[in-house]
Amino acid sequence: MNDEDTRYEAVRSRDARFDGEFFFAVRTTGIYCRPSCPAVTPKRHNVRFYATAAAAQGSGFRACRRCRPDAVPGSAAWNVRADVVGRAMRLIGDGVVDREGVGGLAARLGYSARQVQRQLTAEVGAGPVALARAQRAHTARTLLQTTGLPVTEIAFASGFASVRQFNETIRTVYASTPSQLRAAAPRPGPAPRSAATPAAGVPLRLAHRGPYQSAAVFDLLAAEAVPGIEAVTGGRGLRTYRRTLRLPYGTGIVAVDERAGAGAGRARAVGRSRTGATPGPGAAHPGGWLDARLHLTDLRDLTTAVQRLRRLFDLDADPFAVDERLGADAVLGALVAARPGLRSPGTADPDELAVRALVGEAEAGRLVLRYGKRLDAECDTLTHVFPEAAVLAEAEPGGPLGALTAALADGTLRLDPGADREEARAALLALPGMDEGAVAVIRARALGDPDVAPPGVDAPDTWRPWRSYAVRHLAAAGG
Repeated sequence: MNDEDTRYEAVRSRDARFDGEFFFAVRTTGIYCRPSCPAVTPKRHNVRFYATAAAAQGSGFRACRRCRPDAVPGSAAWNVRADVVGRAMRLIGDGVVDREGVGGLAARLGYSARQVQRQLTAEVGAGPVALARAQRAHTARTLLQTTGLPVTEIAFASGFASVRQFNETIRTVYASTPSQLRAAAPRPGPAPRSAATPAAGVPLRLAHRGPYQSAAVFDLLAAEAVPGIEAVTGGRGLRTYRRTLRLPYGTGIVAVDERAGAGAGRARAVGRSRTGATPGPGAAHPGGWLDARLHLTDLRDLTTAVQRLRRLFDLDADPFAVDERLGADAVLGALVAARPGLRSPGTADPDELAVRALVGEAEAGRLVLRYGKRLDAECDTLTHVFPEAAVLAEAEPGGPLGALTAALADGTLRLDPGADREEARAALLALPGMDEGAVAVIRARALGDPDVAPPGVDAPDTWRPWRSYAVRHLAAAGG
């Protein structure tokens, strides 16, 4: 939605379809909001629009306490786009700027720091430092309002370099001190918040826009689960997916609950233009969330872990755009109507996904038990994290597995969030034992490409740019 008048109509209609796609700020109040904010709609001449929360913050606006604009799903554009801006946004979301600085981000993208700064500022209204700062503020708010950790620990766990920088950012973004922000947290019940530790876990609500077919996602995860690193427990509609995570500073275990009924009902946005007229007041299309709990050995990994879960569950997708396009197809129309909001799951570990695509789940289980790092504190059947590529390359250097893991270990093949998809495809196809089918799986799930059709699937151009989703519809229908 590039036209500001159209954006204003979305704000006037409180249309949740566009939460996270853009933000609006009100000149007279100094506050920025999500499009679905329930507050009284401001007058058009007082409204300013921004592509990111960081851009609104950079213009001097603070976050609305009512609609919490920092808690919305991310823009689907950053996962779809394969250009440098899209790649940069994915890397910033993964915490690269916090860990490696702007220079590290630029090196991963193959551009100078000045070029990256210029392109991001031109397109999203904020540079990499400002975008990372906004993300740190959101992480800090989450920890302040869901754990009893000391404020000093939260400051460094959120990625801030100092307590002073942390305090200043919280005051700027939320117009509150950290203590005031903690005191304002909603209380779900009379029980006091426990004094959390990394082992106690951080409760999260992983937001998504529009309908979400959780059953299909959990079916896929259950079918693919590798013993030792993954498990799906509970009955259909009440399942919990649990897995281990290898993260930059340590390890983690996550539990994500299936949300029964999350995909029920046909989204009213299907069949009408997403960029055309918006519905009237009260006809917004709210999303929802998946409940999760993260247990981390180092809380500095929180932001990275959350982003990897969002990619695994495809939570930043735009189901309205996908369903509008595929729902008009003669083959897929009925399938889309039956499963509005069907997602194309990704992965929490791209290198792991590539190995599994090559060798299969059974062999992956053997590799976990033989070479995976054992957790310091095992949790039921979760005992290991998947072995690093360098470990596998050294342990089993021969054959296709050795070639793949060596390429991952030495950087010849990159599958991180900022990887160039075409370069990665070429590097994969150059490896022995890697066929087009495995490459398609890796591209769709490890690289998050929304427009991949495996060999043998008759995917017409009318399915573009959502062929990965079309394939998931066919698979869910047994086609």
